Amino acid sequence: METFDKVSQSAHEAFDKMADATSHAAEAIGEKGEQFKNAEQQMVKNCRGYIREYPIMSVGIAAAAGFLLSRLLSKSPY
Repeated sequence: METFDKVSQSAHEAFDKMADATSHAAEAIGEKGEQFKNAEQQMVKNCRGYIREYPIMSVGIAAAAGFLLSRLLSKSPY
């Protein structure tokens, strides 16, 4: 019976360590998610400012990017 208790105790300790590690990983993922969200908001803010400051150039860049993407993604080689 003593062996069973030792095995049971070891299993509980391993489970507790695993649960603790999982909790720390979830916290780290949550923090990184928040950082990505903040970075995205800052990029959107910067893009809006650029578009307001240079509207004609922004349209030209968007048209050129669209043309290049359509050429890269088209099925025909020409």
